[in-house]
Amino acid sequence: MHAAVITAHDTPPVHREHPDPVARGEHEMVVDVLAAGLHHLTRSKADGTHYSATGVFPIVPGVDGVVREPSGRLRYAVLDDTALGTFAERTVIDVRRSIVLPDGADPVQIAAAMNPGMSSWVALRRRITFREGQRVLVIGATGSAGRMAVQIAKRFGAAEVFAAGRDTARLAALPGLGADRVLTFDEIAAAADVDVVLDFVWGEPAAGAMLPLLTARADRSAPLTWVQIGSMAGPAAPIPAAALRAARLQIVGSGIGSLSPRDFIAELPELAAAVTEGTIDVRARPVGAAGIGQAWNDHRSDERLVYVP
Repeated sequence: MHAAVITAHDTPPVHREHPDPVARGEHEMVVDVLAAGLHHLTRSKADGTHYSATGVFPIVPGVDGVVREPSGRLRYAVLDDTALGTFAERTVIDVRRSIVLPDGADPVQIAAAMNPGMSSWVALRRRITFREGQRVLVIGATGSAGRMAVQIAKRFGAAEVFAAGRDTARLAALPGLGADRVLTFDEIAAAADVDVVLDFVWGEPAAGAMLPLLTARADRSAPLTWVQIGSMAGPAAPIPAAALRAARLQIVGSGIGSLSPRDFIAELPELAAAVTEGTIDVRARPVGAAGIGQAWNDHRSDERLVYVP
């Protein structure tokens, strides 16, 4: 078969011949890959910047995808740490880490949506106690995951959603997706009285926004839960000590390891149904096998790139 193969941290994948996969475990199955998202997680695991990266090469990247099982049914599957990901014509899945997709599911849309959508979906459903009527600030709302977080927060009953980001053109589109107000990073204090922050940025921008946001709160003793989900601006944030004393702030993380695989899998069917029904707007751009090397480092678009073997 053919696969996109990476041989070092600093090189994009090369599409070439690769040995066929073999199912070895009781719950394993060899499947045909129909579509796999080029997620930030996919890139960072491959380049060694994600905490779950193994650093072993060569690898076929890809952490999830839409696959066809031998019976013909379509599944969305999440892969465990493996050197044979979903950027291949075929791969091996553990059926316990997959779901059967609803009729009419578009493989490219599902592949584009599930990973970025699950980040905020699971954070609000499983990582914190989120209640209908609470107010939410999404930091990094102009990226694919943040854009979906705005929609998901509204779907779960948020009374007000603030969307913060740098790209003013992309921010301008977010009220049409449910954002009640859009803010640049230097305007974040206007969202001071939210109950939950979904942070896809971290780094200096998050640290710089934290204290102005907290000190502007009408009631500093009111709980604020800051959920750290992504780190597009850097893996470390110099949080001022006053931020932890000046208000009732709780910082939690949501991602691989903070929840069990069972928790993630349990939420997949409802998200897949929402994407299939079209109630969550998804921007996806399919990329064929020949173009994956060039597309690998393309971060310019808010569309989620999807590898199609």
